Amino acid sequence: MQPLRDQLSKSLKGGQAFVTHKKALEGIKPENRNKKTSEHLHTIYQELEHMRIAQEDLLYYAIEDTWDSPPWPEGFWPKPGVEATEAMWKKSVEGFFSDIEKAVELVKDEKIDLLSFIPGSEEYTYLREIVIIIEHNAYHLGKIVDIRKALGDWK
Repeated sequence: MQPLRDQLSKSLKGGQAFVTHKKALEGIKPENRNKKTSEHLHTIYQELEHMRIAQEDLLYYAIEDTWDSPPWPEGFWPKPGVEATEAMWKKSVEGFFSDIEKAVELVKDEKIDLLSFIPGSEEYTYLREIVIIIEHNAYHLGKIVDIRKALGDWK
């Protein structure tokens, strides 16, 4: 089980088959955080905040017995038309990275059988929650990188 725990920990931090979270988010020009490259697409802030909310929901569902998920789908995205202030951006970035560290702690906790069902669930395992966090973050980080490229804000 240790090799699985090690690989999941690495994948949670990114950089395995996709760019690291840090690289995808570092150096974004503040003026680009709220820009759309198309009216049908999200902004960098909207993508990041969605990642933070979804990751928080998946993680806390696994570790808190009384966790209440936000309403779907509106509770998983920032309100339309709201532009991120510096404080909102900072909260989103810090929350995202803090919850990644909590997910890594969960994965490394040998008292938790990753293949067992989460208490109160007859359907979802700890492993399932972690894998979805990894997949979901990879998908949306790719979108952030594409938005940055379209805005000329990627090196």
